[in-house]
Amino acid sequence: HSTQSVVYCSLLSDCVGCCECACGKKCRSAAFLCAAFFGALGSSFLYGYNLSVVNAPAKDIKAFYNLTWLSRYGEPAAAETLTLLWSVTVSIFAIGGLVGALVVSYLIKVLGRKGTLLANNSLAVIAALLLALGEKARSFEMLIIGRFIIGMDSGISLSALPMYLGEISPREWRGSIGQVNAVFICLGVFTGQLLGLPEIFGHVSVWNFLFVFLAVPALLQLCTLPFLPESPRFLLMERRDEARAEKAFKVFLGKTDVSAELEEVHAESRAQNTLQMASALELFRNRAVRWQTITVIVTMACYQLCGLNAIWYYTNGIFEAAGFNKATIPYITLSTGGIETLAAVASGLVIERIGRKPLLIFGFSAMAVCFTLLTIFLHFQDSFSWMPYLSFISILAVIASFCSGPGGIPFVLTGELFEQSYRPAAFMVAGVVNWLSNFAVGLLFPFIQNALQTYAFMVFVVVCVLGAVYLLIVLPETKNKTFVEISQSFSKINKISQMPDKEMEDVFPVKPGQVEIGDGLKGQTVLLL
Repeated sequence: HSTQSVVYCSLLSDCVGCCECACGKKCRSAAFLCAAFFGALGSSFLYGYNLSVVNAPAKDIKAFYNLTWLSRYGEPAAAETLTLLWSVTVSIFAIGGLVGALVVSYLIKVLGRKGTLLANNSLAVIAALLLALGEKARSFEMLIIGRFIIGMDSGISLSALPMYLGEISPREWRGSIGQVNAVFICLGVFTGQLLGLPEIFGHVSVWNFLFVFLAVPALLQLCTLPFLPESPRFLLMERRDEARAEKAFKVFLGKTDVSAELEEVHAESRAQNTLQMASALELFRNRAVRWQTITVIVTMACYQLCGLNAIWYYTNGIFEAAGFNKATIPYITLSTGGIETLAAVASGLVIERIGRKPLLIFGFSAMAVCFTLLTIFLHFQDSFSWMPYLSFISILAVIASFCSGPGGIPFVLTGELFEQSYRPAAFMVAGVVNWLSNFAVGLLFPFIQNALQTYAFMVFVVVCVLGAVYLLIVLPETKNKTFVEISQSFSKINKISQMPDKEMEDVFPVKPGQVEIGDGLKGQTVLLL
């Protein structure tokens, strides 16, 4: 084929008739990888970045708040006022995320998966402007509003992106591609720590550049996603556009014959009781998805309440309590972000071999052991000079254990446990649980730490153990299964049975060379020899 056809494939990912040529499969594989890379860059990456970016400039931002208060009211802000302003600045991110999670199901229904991601970039750009210009405008209100808006962006993207990636991925790659979400969250955390070093943007004159950076991933996503297709499942099952769905499958999978993938979606459509999108209330009422819903709630709650956010929010204080020098803490913190990223990448490489369930159970169990060891080491840190180093190793082990499974698989499971009509509502419920739990940890952990001192992390041990036991008993393995097969795995525990004729229809769909006989033989399939 000509050079022009190679350029056409590379730029538009739309050459659907040349899969036998050298350009075809490579270009369509590139389209699939581009969707994962740029989708996660403008979504998960920004969420992770915002988890860590406010830690380094905290003292400079508080000084700016105090200076602004002094210029307005002629006196410095009281210590309680300054603490309140800073607490609102940090915690309102979770409130924004909760609002984003509440509206995401409506946005996904109206705009589609890709369309929601694209529209969401406007929130990131607006937030970047408010956060970056707040100091120049002498307005701490701009920083607080900016944090709320970027929280909304994260709340929307953490539901829309896993849904998009799960629906465009072949089932044998679904877990690995789903872990891209976790990898980019870790990369975002690491980047926030790196740019926050005193040698880069972590000092008084340039801390606002940390927030300018928010616009860069959003703009990159905005420039690339328009050239990639919408989710083929969304196009076929919700828009009833089989031509565009077939075209999207060809682009993402790199082959011209996608009849098997189309038939899988049709089988899922036939297996559903309704093609209308279910609401969150219907999700709780429907017995057919009761344990899927409970599993998502438990898994997402454990994702936030297992204690890792307490590590991130209060890393500096924990390391100071462990006896480390204040000047070295930013660099020690940077190592935690690197370990997190490496563990997430390793999990993505093995998830399709080991499976979701073993990685989740191992991750929560290992966290429980590491938190127990951390408690012991913190308790005896004044007795031995080398004990702080064991505390540091325990913290790294907690982070690695989290990223080995619990750090990304809950988002993969939310997309896998539900069929198309329930998926948006499921992601909304998961998002609400995620952000409420996030807010609870940030709000309550300081009080728990004051009350329990070195035993504070034992609370997270209980959460991790309970989560691991629940998953061991209830969760079926979802590796390499279709969405219909996963739903059927829950039939027994939900105490429902599928109609025999529907089962036959799912197992033996009508194909070329077959015909359905009506009237007396209605519902039976006869093979024409």
